[in-house]
Amino acid sequence: MENLALKPNDRVLLLGGTGFIGSRLISELSGRNIRLRLLVRNPSKVDDSIRKNRDIEIVKGDLVRGEGLKEAACGIHTAYYLVHSMGGKSMFRNSEFARMDKDAAENFITSADEAGIKRVIYLGGLGETGEGLSEHLRSRTEVAEILSSGKPYTTVLRAAIIIGAGGASFVMLKYLVERLPVMICPKWIDTRIQPIAVKDVLAYLTGCLLNQETAGKTYDIGGPEVLTYREMMQQYTEAVGIPRRIIFRAPVLSPRLAAYWVDLVTPIPSGIAHPLIEGLKNEVICLDDTITKDIPIERTPFKEAVKIAVSEKMK
Repeated sequence: MENLALKPNDRVLLLGGTGFIGSRLISELSGRNIRLRLLVRNPSKVDDSIRKNRDIEIVKGDLVRGEGLKEAACGIHTAYYLVHSMGGKSMFRNSEFARMDKDAAENFITSADEAGIKRVIYLGGLGETGEGLSEHLRSRTEVAEILSSGKPYTTVLRAAIIIGAGGASFVMLKYLVERLPVMICPKWIDTRIQPIAVKDVLAYLTGCLLNQETAGKTYDIGGPEVLTYREMMQQYTEAVGIPRRIIFRAPVLSPRLAAYWVDLVTPIPSGIAHPLIEGLKNEVICLDDTITKDIPIERTPFKEAVKIAVSEKMK
């Protein structure tokens, strides 16, 4: 393998830099004096502190339309691909968003090949492949395959539920637990999940960039505990100091009905709730712990991750 080590003057491209993970990663990388470039659809919406940073370049463009990609990819060493669609206000547009994700990934990898980008780091979804995989997780897997088909060495990180303020999964968990002392939930309430703190995700994303030995590899990433969604709800109550919730498992409750229910009691619209809930039918746990050896970090326990997220929300 060629020398893929990041040099001081190399520039790193962030796709999805204004999102839940991307906005945090900007701070993480710029704090390490890594020169960045962002591709955004609307530069005016980028925070002033970022626009004033001389080490951060901003390019206007659109991945789905293929606009601005040539300029964004030129001279880039590594690109972070943090783009994915959960859906809109209506769940009936989920398939449309999956097609958009595919188009965006294909447009990007074509530009990456032409520009000679050395590495791509992609944050995807944890879950086994197969016919029973949710549409949301199938889309994440498809994007990983597209990005891995190009010339750059692609590192794929596969995460389950990410616990952090502003993340859709955490917002859904927070509102369900805090607003409903009694809940009737579908059978996914007892599906095993390996949640991970957003700070640990950032540590792994940064570690992959700084460790060239991770190039071209796929990693499962998760926190130190495997929990059911029911256990996550109960541990949430303990972390924030509210009474434990009474949870009943309903014999029949379709993902569509559950999505409307979540839409009713949380700020999450049904179009986003549906892929989240549909994904909960799949067990999402780490089957490979290689990442703990290649990038050793002290992983954050679930309750601590919840406390951090709630504290951030209150600031």
